[in-house]
Amino acid sequence: MKAIEQIGLSALRRIDPETAHGLAITALRAGLGPKIAPFTSPRLRCDVAGLALPNPIGLAAGFDKNATALAPLARSGFGFVEVGAATPRPQPGNPKPRLFRLTADRAVINRFGFNNDGMQVIADRLAQRPADGVIGLNLGANKDSTDKAADFATVLAHCGPHVDFATVNVSSPNTEKLRDLQGKAALAALLAGVMETRAGMARAIPVFLKIAPDLTGEEIAEIAEVAQAAGIAGIIATNTTLDRTGLNGPHTQEKGGLSGQPLFEKSTRVLAQLSALTDLPIIGVGGVATADQAYQKIRAGACAVQLYTALVYGGLSLVDDIARGLDALLLRDGFASLADAVGSGRADWT
Repeated sequence: MKAIEQIGLSALRRIDPETAHGLAITALRAGLGPKIAPFTSPRLRCDVAGLALPNPIGLAAGFDKNATALAPLARSGFGFVEVGAATPRPQPGNPKPRLFRLTADRAVINRFGFNNDGMQVIADRLAQRPADGVIGLNLGANKDSTDKAADFATVLAHCGPHVDFATVNVSSPNTEKLRDLQGKAALAALLAGVMETRAGMARAIPVFLKIAPDLTGEEIAEIAEVAQAAGIAGIIATNTTLDRTGLNGPHTQEKGGLSGQPLFEKSTRVLAQLSALTDLPIIGVGGVATADQAYQKIRAGACAVQLYTALVYGGLSLVDDIARGLDALLLRDGFASLADAVGSGRADWT
């Protein structure tokens, strides 16, 4: 099976990246992806902000922007899946080309700009989601919105009844002025609106905040303070970076957010700093492609991890490999549960 997967990946990497991604989604919907239950064990089973997960390996937002492959993704070995980002109104995103492979760096640069079908269409698809599995939605804002902060609450109110968690995404670098909402006063006001909407929902789902890796220590501390005060469920650290240090090959100076291996160290340092500042659960994302990297994120302070770019190079079989490998690492080091390992290596990253 893995040999066939690698042949398919090799073929996809020979064509335009965005076209290849669309074909990958189509193949999943046609039933050509893996059909496996999430690997689990007493060590891997965990609770993240009230979400009972069979394992802590999640799919990051952006892979299935429009929630068109919910059923196949739910049976691909993930402990949880995040789709989106969804905005109130449909929007085409930025002009193409807007997705670039950096093969030598095992990385990707994208400047999609929240292209999606809009919350109405996405909500209709989420309403038909599979009953099993933990599925969340990344919340976004329209590029031309006059009140971007209000957009997040709008999408939550519309789509929230159909998901298990939601993520406030103020950290994409591809929507103008969006990252300005990470400032202390703006973020506090935004989260207050989102949490007011959540309080009015019949089922009060956990709300996470996704932050950028390109933050100063002072900014990280402010975000931790605001997040704690707002009563959100946790923080996802981190989104893509604008940093281009140490890259090789073509496309390295394309505008947009960089993800993949070059992001691993930067994003892990941010989550370690956050972990030292707050008791909120942290989901680590950025450069996870192996069980060891997932383990490093957990030991730095993450209670779960997400991946996306690694799938471009390793395929969906990585998910099961990472879960099984992580279980073996926990056993090797004498941890009876994932929770026992969280933050055990934070000092290595701060």
